[in-house]
Amino acid sequence: MKLYENGKSRADIVREYDITPSALDRWIKNHQETGSFKAEDNCSQEENELELRKEVQRLRMENDILKQAVLIMGRK
Repeated sequence: MKLYENGKSRADIVREYDITPSALDRWIKNHQETGSFKAEDNCSQEENELELRKEVQRLRMENDILKQAVLIMGRK
């Protein structure tokens, strides 16, 4: 971002770092909007909710597995 802000051309940055112009544009846009390059800071509310739903599903599955393990160990 500093290279771009200091006047280095998009084409030079794309060529030098072997990235696509669309990736550079997205990074610049995200940084201008949120001040961050981190994916979690630049996700939409829907994307964040989807990630949380996936995490809840994974944790429920792990919880079910642990419950089954406790039952099996209790029988021995």
